[in-house]
Amino acid sequence: MQEIITALSQYDTATVFNALVLKNGLPNEEYTDHRLRCLLPELGSVVGYAVTVEVTTNDADAPGLDWMDYYAYLESQPGPTVAVLKDVDSRPGRGASFGDGMARLHKKLGVVGVLVDGTIRDLAGIREVGLPVWAWGTVPGHGVFQATRMAAPLTVCQLRVRPGDLLVADGDGCVRIPVADAEEVLRLAGEVRAREQAIFDSYAAPDFSVARMRAARDRQ
Repeated sequence: MQEIITALSQYDTATVFNALVLKNGLPNEEYTDHRLRCLLPELGSVVGYAVTVEVTTNDADAPGLDWMDYYAYLESQPGPTVAVLKDVDSRPGRGASFGDGMARLHKKLGVVGVLVDGTIRDLAGIREVGLPVWAWGTVPGHGVFQATRMAAPLTVCQLRVRPGDLLVADGDGCVRIPVADAEEVLRLAGEVRAREQAIFDSYAAPDFSVARMRAARDRQ
């Protein structure tokens, strides 16, 4: 499986999405919406298995789990892992769900990227850690910070994520691949890239015209 993950890292999310469409057709909504922004694009893309946790960032009366249990969960999962945090506070995003201290610990525990359905802080510190992060944006503060549920399915920026799902994230956002489909999606991604390159080459040809493009389409 590690070879498949390494190979998938060569493809952008748009290509992976197109491969999923080849496999499953449309409609296909296995991707996050516009709210999930790549905040450290210079750190590149990530591919890894989802680990999930829901948090509150200001609700002092929210029931809290032991954070040590969450970190033990992270430590126990096969890598590479992508941490997926969802802010379920009564005012989601008002306080940060992730910062540079958490970045250091997450990276130590095998996390290669973090997706936050909410906000983060300490972006410069996270950059120093070298951990790619996606979120709505940044705020400077947080309140009473509690983990309320972990290792359960959740919806992050309109994408349903289950623990153990394979996630691919880059500058456009995140795409979900069921692990059972990963090898086929990888093969189809190669087909998508080859097909698109042939189209791009035809556009660049000196004798390109819409009539020739129409004729080529009609021959298919």
